[in-house]
Amino acid sequence: MDSSIRDNLYLKERESLSEYAALAENTKGRQKPEEECPVRTPFQRDRDRIVHCAAFRRLMNKTQVFLAPEGDHYRTRLTHTLEVSQIARTIARTLRLNEDLTEAIALGHDLGHTPFGHAGERALDAVFPEGFKHDEQSLRVVDFIEKGGRGLNLTYEVRDGIVCHTRGKEADTLEGRIVKVADKIAYINHDIDDAIRAGVLKNEDIPKSIRKILGETKSQRINTLVISVTQNSTDDIRMAENVKKAFDEIHDFMFDKVYTNPICKSEEGKASDVVKKLYYHFCEYPEQMSEECIRISKEAGVERAACDYVSGMTDNFAINTFYEIYIPKSWQY
Repeated sequence: MDSSIRDNLYLKERESLSEYAALAENTKGRQKPEEECPVRTPFQRDRDRIVHCAAFRRLMNKTQVFLAPEGDHYRTRLTHTLEVSQIARTIARTLRLNEDLTEAIALGHDLGHTPFGHAGERALDAVFPEGFKHDEQSLRVVDFIEKGGRGLNLTYEVRDGIVCHTRGKEADTLEGRIVKVADKIAYINHDIDDAIRAGVLKNEDIPKSIRKILGETKSQRINTLVISVTQNSTDDIRMAENVKKAFDEIHDFMFDKVYTNPICKSEEGKASDVVKKLYYHFCEYPEQMSEECIRISKEAGVERAACDYVSGMTDNFAINTFYEIYIPKSWQY
């Protein structure tokens, strides 16, 4: 098929993007070489692969902060992912960086997250001998678990951005670094919104010194943060000092008032127990896992397979599986 469409996209990137942007035609490539798509760049193709994968669909039923909330308006891991993508794309577009690469990283950054949010992550980290970090698991999902073990075969730049979105090493591309800051902007602000909806927090509880700089509402705060990033970034991604200071302060405030709040976290102990018991159960009975994880158990060991299986569960699937395994069924005559 004629590749002129893709070549025109490459030309458009060369002509319109910043000197600091990652051009799709200059990608470091995929782990397994494959023929290019005639109508999409490699980064556009990666984005599409992520959106169509099973792990992406499961995000809709995974906890963000509030476990199994009763209400349609609380965030899930999927809505969080979409908000990160929107914020990251806005920043990338304004800085004339590669929006397709930014979007692909944003959409894939949480594919490895556990059921029950960070409570599930901490539980698996405590029992899996190799330790568990959701960013590393997200990379494992796209490299080894999706598509029956073949993986999505994503480009280096997308994979690098996914695994570098939380802590430690910075991503090699500015697009990856945008996702890291967009992730934090998104979760701090939507978690404030959810906490207010849940009655855990009032907007007036946020210190005046922070509200004075960042704004009084979610929209104002996000706008302030995004504009600060776009006005202060060139060869790296950064904010104005006073904005960053206020942002760090509101992050600390949320940990004190929400992320460790007994009301929000009252069920986390139970959720943690569910995850740990499921992990131990499937280590003992690997034949009860999915066919894909049975294969992994034979190749990489039962502990690795049990970790992959449990971390991929949605909240409801984990609860229902626990119920089937550990809760006695009623006797019927």
